[in-house]
Amino acid sequence: MSEDFNMSMRKFLKQVGVTSQQAIEDGLRKAGETRGKSYEARVVLTIDGLDVEHVVTGTIKGAE
Repeated sequence: MSEDFNMSMRKFLKQVGVTSQQAIEDGLRKAGETRGKSYEARVVLTIDGLDVEHVVTGTIKGAE
């Protein structure tokens, strides 16, 4: 793949990671007491113009 592709991919994934972490932390703060709780998370990636839909699921644990 080209260098331009690699750079745009890295930039996009960094933005996804940083903004997603901020959104999760904000949600946990707003939820109040999260000790001992778990939250099921799902991220859906779609790309316009390509036949791409990618789903990632996982569990996020509240504060210890």
